[in-house]
Amino acid sequence: MKKRLLAVVLSVAMVASMLVGCGGSAETAGGAAGGASGEVQEITWMFWDDLNATEDLISKGYKDVVDRFNKDYEGKYHVTVVTTNLEEYYPKLNALVAAGETPDCFIVSPGPNLDVYVDPGVAADLTSYIKADGWIDTFNGGEGAFSQQTYDGKIYAVPLNIAAACVFYNTEMFETAGITEMPTDWNGFLGACQKLQDAGYTPLTISAGTAWCLSMLAGYLCDSEGVDTAAIDAGTAHWTDANVVNAANKLVEVSQFFQPTAAGDTNDVATANFYNEEAAMLIQGSWAIGQINGANPAFEDKCGVFAFPGTDGRVIAKSDSIAMSAKTEHPEAVIAFMKYFTDDTAQKYTAEVGGKIPVTKVEYDASVAPAQLAYVMDVFGNAKSTFGFYNESLATTEAGAAFDDAMVSIYLGTPVEEGLQAVEDFYVNNVWK
Repeated sequence: MKKRLLAVVLSVAMVASMLVGCGGSAETAGGAAGGASGEVQEITWMFWDDLNATEDLISKGYKDVVDRFNKDYEGKYHVTVVTTNLEEYYPKLNALVAAGETPDCFIVSPGPNLDVYVDPGVAADLTSYIKADGWIDTFNGGEGAFSQQTYDGKIYAVPLNIAAACVFYNTEMFETAGITEMPTDWNGFLGACQKLQDAGYTPLTISAGTAWCLSMLAGYLCDSEGVDTAAIDAGTAHWTDANVVNAANKLVEVSQFFQPTAAGDTNDVATANFYNEEAAMLIQGSWAIGQINGANPAFEDKCGVFAFPGTDGRVIAKSDSIAMSAKTEHPEAVIAFMKYFTDDTAQKYTAEVGGKIPVTKVEYDASVAPAQLAYVMDVFGNAKSTFGFYNESLATTEAGAAFDDAMVSIYLGTPVEEGLQAVEDFYVNNVWK
C-alpha cells in the first residue's frame, strides 16, 4: 500500500482553520509562492520554531543562516520564514500543501515517510543540483549521506545535521543516588530508576502529550525485543506477537518512574523538567543539546549521556532535512539558500554551538563544542547499526500514527493486548489488504 499525503483528506474547513492558525506567516507564504517582488526573487522556508524568540541553539544557527543569506543576496534573493511549533508543524505544512500554497522549501523528517511528499510530486527532485559543482563531494560519505533522502535513485532532500537518540542524565543526581556505572541492560536501567526514586528524585521525564516522544522509547523497547517492522509490514509478523507484548509490558513497567504530569506534558515541558533539575533522566535525541544548553548553560557541566540499554548496539538516528517545492518559481534561489545550511560557517556552528553531528567534511574545534557532543559521538561511533522512529518507519504515515496512539493509550491504562490489537486491526484494514 502506498503512503498517502495526509493533507489530501483535509476538509476545506480544516484547511481554512490551519491557515488562520499560521497567522500572518501563512499569508506571506501564499504571496511569495506567486512570484517575485520587483527584481528580487522572494522565497519562503517553513520551520518548526520561532527564530526570533527561540532559546534553542540549533534554531539560532538557522536564524543566522537566514540572516546571512538575505544580507549576501540583498537585491537578488530574499527568504521569509514561515514559523510554527513542533507539534503543529506537519498539520500546518499539509494544510498549505492542500491549499496549493506549499512553501518554496520546508523542513522534513527523512526516511520512509518522506515519500508522502515525494509520491504526490510535492517535493522536487534535487539530484542534478546536488551533483553539480562538487556540492555532493562536501558531504561525509558523498552520495551515501543522502541514503535516507533518496527514492528510486533520485534525491529529494538535503540533510542538515545528524542526531542520535540517547539517555541524558544528571551526573550529580546519579552520584547522590549511588549509581557509579551506567546501565547496559533493562534490569540495570530499572535498578537505576529505583535508586533515583529512593533518593527522592523523579527518575525519568518524558512527554506522553507529544506522542512521538513516548513512541521513541517504545521503539527502543520493541527493538530490544527483536521486533522486525519489515516483517510486520509484510504480514509475516504481527503486532500481537509475544515480543511486541513484552515490549509494551516494559513500557508499562518503566512508566512508574515517569514524572506525574507526563500524560499532559509537551516535549518542551518534559525537556525543561530535565534541565531545570526536576528529573534525573531524559530519553531524547541529541537535537535536545541545543535546547538544554540554550535554556540553562550552567547545566552543561552536569549533563551526561549514555546509550539506551539493551538494544545490542543499535541506535535511533535521524537528521533535519530540507526539501524544495516542485512548484517553486525560483529553484535557483532555493538551492542557493539550501547551500547556506551546509556551508562551513553553518556546519561549524552545528557542532561547536548546537552540539549536533555535522553532515559535511568541515573541520571544527571539539574543545569548544558542547560537552554532550563528545558523549553522543561516542555513542554513535560505537553503534552497530541505526534505525528510525517507528512513526516514520512503518508501512504508512497513518500506521505510524496508529502505533503512536496505541503506545499512549497503553501508558494511560488500556490493557496491553487491547492496545496492540488496535494496531493489528489497523494493519488488517489498511496495510495487509
